[in-house]
Amino acid sequence: MKLTIDDREVEVEEGATILQAARRLGIEIPTLCYHEALPPYGACRVCLVEVATGGRSRLTTSCTYPVWEGIVVRTDSEKVIKARGFVVELLLARCPNVAKIRELGQQLGVKETRFKTADEECILCGLCGRVCGEIIGSSAVGFINRGIERTVETPFEIDSEVCIGCGACVFVCPTGAIKIEDIKSYRKLDTWHTQLELARCKGCGNYFAPIAELKYLKNKVELPEEVFELCSACRRKRLGKELVNIVRSSSDSSERLE
Repeated sequence: MKLTIDDREVEVEEGATILQAARRLGIEIPTLCYHEALPPYGACRVCLVEVATGGRSRLTTSCTYPVWEGIVVRTDSEKVIKARGFVVELLLARCPNVAKIRELGQQLGVKETRFKTADEECILCGLCGRVCGEIIGSSAVGFINRGIERTVETPFEIDSEVCIGCGACVFVCPTGAIKIEDIKSYRKLDTWHTQLELARCKGCGNYFAPIAELKYLKNKVELPEEVFELCSACRRKRLGKELVNIVRSSSDSSERLE
């Protein structure tokens, strides 16, 4: 399919989105809730573009809008810049101290907000809940409540019984709102009110991964038992390069997302 983006023609396969087509041309469109490992969601609205078709134009999220033959897209029109600026202004009101939001504001010339400010870090993009449910398969966290009370939490806002401590939610979070920390023999995820015991490497004796995560992975992939008993450094020393590559691609949640 052929379309025009910012006066440049591009040809992409059917089913591609405007965002993907723009990136093929090297045109940068800001995103917050988009991640290549997940289906597009269109929650943050900062990827708005103007699409003209049939003599009419409209604003739409580029990450969710599939390309059509002959459409004309503007990523930098006055209407687009104004709309993105308003979205970022709202995000600045919610998260005035988040570096990523301030950076977007600077790019769009939005230095302050007209709205009452809060002091949140989460922008409610939904990436953490989606990666947990759709890729990891745990569904340990998700949206709760409605309206201004909407937030991302564990069920009943207590420690999660299904969180495996893999850190995938931390990896995809665009604002650093999710806190994870390894303290001696435990992994703490204060954001999810969860603390998990770490396994000890049989090679070097260091703590390296939550026991819950290792048990989960054993049920997902068929690998030698030694793989689950060693930290990454000891795997490299003891196991062949080919097996290490298998481990990286099939058992490490964060590297799978890359």
